Amino acid sequence: MIERLLVCRSRGYNPYENLALEEALLNLVGTGELILYLWQNERTVVIGKNQNPWKECRTALLNEEGGHLARRLSGGGAVFHDLGNLNFTFLMSAEDYDLSRQLTVIEKACQSLGIPAQRSGRNDLLAEGRKFSGNAFYSHGGKSYHHGTLMVDVDMEMVQRYLSPSKAKLAAKGVDSVRSRVVNLREFVPNLTIERLSDALIAALSETYSENAVGAHSVRPLDAEELDLRDLTAKYASDEWLYGPKLPFTASVEERFPWGGVEIQLEVNEGVIRAAKVYTDAMDDTLAPRMETALTDCAYRGDALQSALAFLPTEQAEQLLALLETAL
Repeated sequence: MIERLLVCRSRGYNPYENLALEEALLNLVGTGELILYLWQNERTVVIGKNQNPWKECRTALLNEEGGHLARRLSGGGAVFHDLGNLNFTFLMSAEDYDLSRQLTVIEKACQSLGIPAQRSGRNDLLAEGRKFSGNAFYSHGGKSYHHGTLMVDVDMEMVQRYLSPSKAKLAAKGVDSVRSRVVNLREFVPNLTIERLSDALIAALSETYSENAVGAHSVRPLDAEELDLRDLTAKYASDEWLYGPKLPFTASVEERFPWGGVEIQLEVNEGVIRAAKVYTDAMDDTLAPRMETALTDCAYRGDALQSALAFLPTEQAEQLLALLETAL
């Protein structure tokens, strides 16, 4: 049960430092605590843990124009951050995690400002049918977080300029462009500021958890200045984390399914998969590493692939097996 509410605001706009602080807060949060972390990044494309950066983002252009590529711990798809965007993270122990309640905080904050917010599916928030917030999730070591974006006054030209989602993803969402399916909250509240939205989130946090949390009407600030973030910041800024090793693949297949898009690259030698790399925007951040482990050293034939994928739900395994068999 949540008994203590804390709020932490980012120190600056560097995505690697901000992601490092997010992970440090996850390690820090205690049982019965909920930390609301509010942060902003400057000109940054953040991709999901298992995504292929070259397919999700115009990396060269972003770098040339002084932007940043970042990779987060959670699954899901790519998003663009600038100073017109406010990011939030709810961090707590896994036993206290309650997605519905956390989303209620966002809805209440928006509605208190006159924004007609409503949930859509598992990980989006909409206003009049257009998306202003995408959410993603991560759990490790008995602790969990739920984070997302809130588009206040994002430069839509930059969204279009840097993001390059697959045509299959856009077709699956029934839209013609990245720009057409998102909306800035200033369209509903012209004088909305990041500070005003932040204050509304803190007030909504207090209201939503006031039944149980001690002192919920005066949410306590969390001073993270003494946390040593150097090693974590270096990890998030490293090429190894951002891009990973390039696989000299001999077979490559990709497809989009209802649960997400997937691209599988295989290095095959003498009929055996010697190495596998899986890219996906599936919300399950463990899917790609589990598939890579299962496929490595597997004979590249139908029965062996079927056995390797047996750990997956039946329908998902059948879909992936059919995809892999197209390259046999």
